[in-house]
Amino acid sequence: MSDRILTTHAGSLPRPLALTGLYARSAQGGEVNAAELNQAGRDALFHVLEQQSENGVDIANNGEQQREAFFLYLRHRLTGLGGRWTRPPRAELISHPDFAEMMKEQASLRPVVSNMEPPKAIGAISHAKPEACEQECSDFDEALKSKNYEFTRTFLTAPSPGIVCAAMKNEFYDTEEAYLADLAKALRVEYEIILAHGHDLQLDCPELGLEGHLTYNGRPKEFLEFVERAIHAIAQAIEGLPSDRIRLHLCWGNVESPHDHDTPLGDFWHIVKQAPVGGFVLPFANPRHAHEWRVLRDSPPKDNQFIAAGVIDTLTNFVEHEQVVADRLENVARAIGDPGRVIACTDCGFDTSAGLGRVAPSVVWSKFRSMAKGAEIASKILF
Repeated sequence: MSDRILTTHAGSLPRPLALTGLYARSAQGGEVNAAELNQAGRDALFHVLEQQSENGVDIANNGEQQREAFFLYLRHRLTGLGGRWTRPPRAELISHPDFAEMMKEQASLRPVVSNMEPPKAIGAISHAKPEACEQECSDFDEALKSKNYEFTRTFLTAPSPGIVCAAMKNEFYDTEEAYLADLAKALRVEYEIILAHGHDLQLDCPELGLEGHLTYNGRPKEFLEFVERAIHAIAQAIEGLPSDRIRLHLCWGNVESPHDHDTPLGDFWHIVKQAPVGGFVLPFANPRHAHEWRVLRDSPPKDNQFIAAGVIDTLTNFVEHEQVVADRLENVARAIGDPGRVIACTDCGFDTSAGLGRVAPSVVWSKFRSMAKGAEIASKILF
């Protein structure tokens, strides 16, 4: 795969406050000038690309600057979505009601786009605006060509069928399987466009961890059955596409919270690892899951799959020391037995929904620099 440990991240990067304000106003039904929003998104794209280049990122993306949230943007592109509903609370919020109040208070202090009140499926799902995805890719291509960037590769993200199915309540299809099947067909449009533009594809699949303490709280057997259906839908959606250019990202919700109800990775990794993808983006930096690199030692991925290991926490303003980063990378490399299949990564995105980011932009770039230095230290040892 590589003769050194490359660096990347999980997708979203800090959005400028003005851009976040526009997204939040639009999400709340306010009037937003489309040209102003488009220009703000493009400007932010060019900025985050420069920051990635200057701070040691090898495999870069557009930072999701032209989307209000990692999956909610689909409401502008897919047919059959409408209305709104409130998702059930995560198990940890039920167990810690005082923490839930703290979160609500903090969220009220700034503009934010909430992932917890998404639209529903009220009609047949199909992709109605491939040109929107084409434009997003073309803008990224233009930004890449604007300067002599030396990125090793580039990638763009797109949601999995499973997270859309879980988050956008089904009020149309007779079965969940039918809903997933149409989502797979619709989202494949995005996947094909991204790959056709020469970028790698990252499938964002938080449902593979998150839904264990949200939709399926207290129902572990049903959660595992859902994970199987979600992986099957992914396989349908990417059938025939170049698997070596597709990576799968899972998490338990990108929220600074107790996470004491998270389903352990070891409980469902045996299902996830069957996904026909080139590699996996896994969070190993946050305090709740930092130990789970051991799961890979006991059940390694296939010999042709890589691990983009989360060595940077996206929910704290602590800047990880480069030696800590190196230690984490060494653990993962030794667990799977091949440092050439390890990439340094962040646990998740830094602003998965506009305004939800917990880390100051300057700290994000410092974290990237530390990640690059740690990858260099680990490379000298492992190679």
